[in-house]
Amino acid sequence: MDANTFIEEETKKLKEAIGEEKAIVALSGGVDSSVCAMLGYKAIGNRLECVFLDTGVMRENEGPDLKEIFAKVEIDLKIRDVRKEFFDALKGLTDPEEKRKAFRDTFFKTLRDAVKESNAKFMIQGTIKPDILETNKGVKTHHNPLEQVGLDPGKYKLTILEPVAELFKPGVREVGRALGLPEEISERMPFPGPGLMARCIGEVTPEKADILRKAHIVVEEEIKNARLKPFQAFAVLFEDRGTGIDKEGNRNFGNIIAVRVIDSKDAMEGTATDVPMPVLKKISERIVAEIPSVTRVLYEITGKPPATIEYI
Repeated sequence: MDANTFIEEETKKLKEAIGEEKAIVALSGGVDSSVCAMLGYKAIGNRLECVFLDTGVMRENEGPDLKEIFAKVEIDLKIRDVRKEFFDALKGLTDPEEKRKAFRDTFFKTLRDAVKESNAKFMIQGTIKPDILETNKGVKTHHNPLEQVGLDPGKYKLTILEPVAELFKPGVREVGRALGLPEEISERMPFPGPGLMARCIGEVTPEKADILRKAHIVVEEEIKNARLKPFQAFAVLFEDRGTGIDKEGNRNFGNIIAVRVIDSKDAMEGTATDVPMPVLKKISERIVAEIPSVTRVLYEITGKPPATIEYI
């Protein structure tokens, strides 16, 4: 694939499909949605509205950071606080598929409000090839493929456009570079559409999301400090608790965090990264020191298959 040719062709398709109407893109900060935002802006300029949905399960300071980054390429990112809607929808849910479906429905319901305000008739979405393949195979239900899971986009009064649906992650990154995305976006490790929900076993609460956010920062920082370049590196919060010892020497029960570091080319297969033990120890020491509720840190080594990369 020639990235510049791809950009020219997809920009033309978007321009023809949208015509003189408006379009909207939900910009999460990942390379997929960021590339879609850039393609959309290149196609229709200010008739594209970029929205960041603060679902409560995103990375630390994600919205303000993205707003600053995209302001540099003259894209005005609007931030919508929808944390209450998402935590209400996820309350009491523990089944992975039920959680994904609840997230997906809430995602489009809250986005629908943004659509009404913008009068957009089209949504440009960062669905990529692995999303469709895994959903069709029943490996897991991704939140973004709609028609693939029998959901009518018309229910949300939107026409969905998916310019990178035939690309795998390396191809999306290549297009991002050609579009001039900063390295902090184009080379960013994948982050799931449902955010930290995909890394939280059991019910998702604001408290558990905060624990995961803090652990996520530690894992990414220490992997970067070690000059490792895996496909993905993140933390997972288990539902069970493990015995620990507090600072006073008393027995207590605390959270269990699993560290997941994976090497992969296209997200269809993967193997656990051979992370040096000193790095793992540093990650563990920092997590238990910076997050007092955590008593145990594990390193998860299962490949894909039999496991998926994300937990949920």
